[in-house]
Amino acid sequence: MKVIIVEDEFLAQQELSWLIKNHSEMEIVASFDDGMDVLKYLQHHDVDAIFLDINIPSLDGVLLAQNISKFAHKPFIVFITAWKEHAVEAFELEAFDYILKPYQESRIIGMLQKLEAAYQQQTSQPAATHENRDATTINLIKDERIIVTDINDIYYAEAHEKMTFVYTRRESYVMPMNITEFCSRLPESHFFRCHRSYVVNLSKIREIEPWFNNTYILRLRDLDFQVPVSRSKVKEFRQLMRL
Repeated sequence: MKVIIVEDEFLAQQELSWLIKNHSEMEIVASFDDGMDVLKYLQHHDVDAIFLDINIPSLDGVLLAQNISKFAHKPFIVFITAWKEHAVEAFELEAFDYILKPYQESRIIGMLQKLEAAYQQQTSQPAATHENRDATTINLIKDERIIVTDINDIYYAEAHEKMTFVYTRRESYVMPMNITEFCSRLPESHFFRCHRSYVVNLSKIREIEPWFNNTYILRLRDLDFQVPVSRSKVKEFRQLMRL
């Protein structure tokens, strides 16, 4: 797995390089302290991941990531920065992770392990599916951090105006998008938009209870919460669940 480091603070670059070399099998093929130099390098070299600071000369990390997101070959991007206010922008760019300085060694090690696992999963898939490398994971936001989450860990999501609340067994996340946009990032084979305000993971349904006006209430495994099925979705739901 070939990676580059983009960091203009020499000591931070050296520390990150040491951690990568000692806690992963990744190969650091280059290091940069200037955003334009990175773009020039990437015109002639493919890399699998970029560890990217935001506050760098010539072209800041967010603009650099926006340019990289248009590439045919899109490397994983891990932001490592002191600027926590860019977390939402990083999420919108589908960054793999967002780590704040001063970082903890254990946090870096955990991220490296997840990154190698994601890369191995990507490379083990047929070439035709590489564009959809996040088919089994999704990026969620928690306390201004990006959490790479297994799709199957999501139980349901609920609309709150222009935001979407996402629930796993033990955690909740607030996504800066409406529920329609969030649903577009989920595999249709696993999730069902059962109500204008709810989407549910079909594998987490424990009980289907008849409700008013021929609708249903869905009880989920492990959670004390009921997800409604609206009248407009009943027919589709019945066909889906073979009721």
